[in-house]
Amino acid sequence: MQKTWFYEEYGPKEVLKLGDFPIPTPQHNQLLIQVRAAALNPIDCKRRQRAIFPSDFPVVPGCDMAGIVVAKGSCVKKFSIGDEVYGNVQDFNAEGKLKQLGTLAEFIVVEESLVATKPKNLSFEEAASLPLAVQTAIEGFETAGFKVGQNIFVVGGAGGVGTLVIQLAKHLYGASYVVATTSTPKVEFVKNLGADKVIDYTKTTYEEVEEKYDFLYDTIGDCKNSFVVAKEEAPIVDITWPPSHPRAVYSSLTVSGENLEKLRPYLESGKLKAEIDPTGPYKFTDVIEAFRHLETGRARGKVVITGFPSQHIPSLKSCDNINSLPPPPEMVSQEMSVY
Repeated sequence: MQKTWFYEEYGPKEVLKLGDFPIPTPQHNQLLIQVRAAALNPIDCKRRQRAIFPSDFPVVPGCDMAGIVVAKGSCVKKFSIGDEVYGNVQDFNAEGKLKQLGTLAEFIVVEESLVATKPKNLSFEEAASLPLAVQTAIEGFETAGFKVGQNIFVVGGAGGVGTLVIQLAKHLYGASYVVATTSTPKVEFVKNLGADKVIDYTKTTYEEVEEKYDFLYDTIGDCKNSFVVAKEEAPIVDITWPPSHPRAVYSSLTVSGENLEKLRPYLESGKLKAEIDPTGPYKFTDVIEAFRHLETGRARGKVVITGFPSQHIPSLKSCDNINSLPPPPEMVSQEMSVY
């Protein structure tokens, strides 16, 4: 058994419990990961509050993680035992129910196709903060058909997705001018991300913005108001469902380890940086407090969980499609046994 955070009914963060959950056995295309860090996302709150996705109880929340491969299925080709990887374990576009076992656990299983090698210059905490947010950010640009040289208006520049939209606009998609909104305490933070102009929404309304933009990227679901800054035929992308303006297009995400691999040069060069909320990283024992902060809507960057309690390598039940090797030196000295 392993320690996890889980819930057995829908409700507020107080339904979360810390307890035991079975350690899974990876199937033919899966990796077993010892989680070193995880990140929280608004979807984790929404999924806990109501039945928006089919799944069985109990549910261990969490989509994002970074960790170490400790076992793998026989069809896994890209990764070896001891590799450091990161990714989003929940493919929201896959058929069937979402995984019951999310990333607020000592060990998780995930399909090989959903993860990537952790960039060497990133900590586990930094890597865990990226997958869902950066995949969401990229999908918005693809949905809009964004072109090099266009300008962009980002609503919510200091959030988990917004911080990455700004950086991607400047360094990957070749935006000519990037404007983003935020509140007064975060203006300098958003400027330092690369925004050419930052609008303090507590002092300036959308109607007071004089220039019109080629692309409106709304990360907070305010397009019923923010649409006025977009040019007449400009795409408006909203990452919340349902969009609050008829012109807006909802953008979800494609969960792909291959997409994360493509970002490695930008991450390892420092052009694209992970932004962790300064109140964290939170310890594994402080998950409820971490959710409390996320649900205020005031997080700056991503809310990250670290300090996972696992100090052991699990023993797996006999399975024809499992390959196992001794754990790497930085883990425990005990060999993995498969029997």
